[in-house]
Amino acid sequence: MALLPTAGPLTAVLLLAVLVLQHRPATAYQQPIHQAAAASSSTRHLRASRALFGGAGRVGLSAVAVPRRRRSMLLQDPGRRRGAIGPSLLTRHMETVASTGTGSSDTDSGSAATSASPGTGQLNKMQSTLTKLGLMLYILSMCLSLPVALLPPALAERFRLIDRQKREQYALRSGCFCSRWLMRLIPFANIRAIPAPFEDDPKPSIWVCNHTSMLDVFVLLAVDKALRGKNKRPIKIVYWKGLEKNPITKLLFTQCGMISVDMADNGNGTANQYDRGSFKKLLRDMKQAFDEGYDVGILPEGQLNPTPERGLLPVFGGAYTLARMSRRQIRMMALHGVQNLWHPDETIGMTPTSRDVEVRAYPGGKPFESSEEFVTVFAKIVGHFGATGSDLADLDLWLDGTRWEEIQRKVEEIEKLEKELEEEGE
Repeated sequence: MALLPTAGPLTAVLLLAVLVLQHRPATAYQQPIHQAAAASSSTRHLRASRALFGGAGRVGLSAVAVPRRRRSMLLQDPGRRRGAIGPSLLTRHMETVASTGTGSSDTDSGSAATSASPGTGQLNKMQSTLTKLGLMLYILSMCLSLPVALLPPALAERFRLIDRQKREQYALRSGCFCSRWLMRLIPFANIRAIPAPFEDDPKPSIWVCNHTSMLDVFVLLAVDKALRGKNKRPIKIVYWKGLEKNPITKLLFTQCGMISVDMADNGNGTANQYDRGSFKKLLRDMKQAFDEGYDVGILPEGQLNPTPERGLLPVFGGAYTLARMSRRQIRMMALHGVQNLWHPDETIGMTPTSRDVEVRAYPGGKPFESSEEFVTVFAKIVGHFGATGSDLADLDLWLDGTRWEEIQRKVEEIEKLEKELEEEGE
């Protein structure tokens, strides 16, 4: 309770800033979770407070499609293989297929490309400072509200009024409610949710998403209803157990029954070192979640991505393996711009450069037939959105498998050509 006096001065500062900076027009929220607030009597106050934080543009480039694993050595160092036809032939062909397959002017991973964005400009120093204050106030408010909201279901379970499953359901609803309404009341972010068509009876799914900021989970909780509809199945997210060092995240994740995985704390951008002994518990918890009517959320990059503008980090194919074992479909989500509020690079950290955030849910497409297909399509679709905040021009062709079939045909042609050249060389 010692934190309570801090909220008063911070709130006063923010309200004063609203009065001073009302000259900037507010950016309209474009997702259903804000329609109720727009219709309420406090609409003008919310719009005025949103006006003080500003907007931002985007610079980014899309991910290059990942070739099949058995070709990875040739792509990394063709000279290591006998009879290789040169250091760049296969690589150039794969990059050509990946870039032309988008139907847009994507560039390879060694260059930078600018793209249109919903933002209107970079935050100036004052807007950045005020956005940071809003973000800090949101975090403080979550620290105060979550324990209060999660206490009743915890006590009800302790006194055997409800069972574990009911407690987890109530806790998850409370977490979504707190995150959603605090983002309405403290509008430090301008969130735009882009849902897929809602389903009356959604199929059990494994949801996969990119990972760019410590705020990702709270943003997803806030827009879950807008993104997946009222009839959505509740979702349990797989998270790194090291996050339980923070008492608030531990409270949220454990009370909601989310699924933990152990791995070494070796920093962002380095290969994960998993505790293989925890895999049995991970698989058991996932099976239990499916049996109890939950969907499962996985972050296939395995860690925070410090450079989402360059596409995704190496993607793990575990989501495909899980989908095949559980006979669930894979659905994709994508985040863009969250790192501009709270960056994973500790040298940047909580120094906001933009308050525009886009969250996208994609419709179900053709079932993946291999881990390589999942990795390639996920890296292309979600990597592009994470970098630019917009969909591929030929999104439908990636979702229905057409682009993957084209890549496969090109690879087969290249393999045939390589074999012919090797035979001629002998």
